[in-house]
Amino acid sequence: MIEKAFIERLRSNPHPVVVDFWAPWCAPCRAVGPVIERLGEEYAGRVDLWKVNADEQPEVLRSLHIYGIPTLIAFHHGEEVGRRTGAAGTAALTSLFESALTGEKPRQARLELNDRFLRLGVGLALVGLAILSGMSGTALVLASLGGVVMFTGIYDRCPIYQMVSTRLKEFFKHESTQS
Repeated sequence: MIEKAFIERLRSNPHPVVVDFWAPWCAPCRAVGPVIERLGEEYAGRVDLWKVNADEQPEVLRSLHIYGIPTLIAFHHGEEVGRRTGAAGTAALTSLFESALTGEKPRQARLELNDRFLRLGVGLALVGLAILSGMSGTALVLASLGGVVMFTGIYDRCPIYQMVSTRLKEFFKHESTQS
């Protein structure tokens, strides 16, 4: 019943809403908290910021299919237009507030340079450990994991990934409209 009241409150709210699902024990929640508060002040009067303690309202999280915190969801006229789970940078969080304001899907924020280098370094370290371990059994899994971690540092700039992901999105969009 609480989740129905929450959805009704969203739909009747005069402004778009960004809802921050958090918990007091969650370190990533505390890390992004100041940025979220600053954006809430910056968008005051245009976008409302609601904070929902995950420990106090688990049924709302369940009804919205929230499986990790922090999760921020942007609502425009009571409809979800964007979602972000995990700690995020200022650009990604600003994009959610803009999405709530305009009703458009948030634009994908590019990885920052230090994030790219960190991912490439961790992936390279994993591959290096696998090579030092003799590349058999568990080491092959480690090398594969290292490759995946490195790919997460460059995927948004990979032309093959962009082509394949675009075609897959079009295919599944076409398939879902036919069902």
